[in-house]
Amino acid sequence: MGILTWIILGILAGALAKFIMPGAQGGGIIATMILGIVGAFVGGFLGSIIGIGSVHGLNIGSIFTAAFGAIVVLWLFNKFR
Repeated sequence: MGILTWIILGILAGALAKFIMPGAQGGGIIATMILGIVGAFVGGFLGSIIGIGSVHGLNIGSIFTAAFGAIVVLWLFNKFR
């Protein structure tokens, strides 16, 4: 998967995670995008370990897997901030 697809997927995952976990966590829009991109990688990694799938391409399953990773990253960011 290309870097542009990872960035787009990360931005979508960050927005979805911010929608699921609203509030002042994570900072502004740039921080949310960065956390979303990191979350896409984390979601793909965790999904492949757990066996629920990984992030391959720009589809609904990948968006939800990346959003799961973004939620984990956002939660950890807020926990240690």
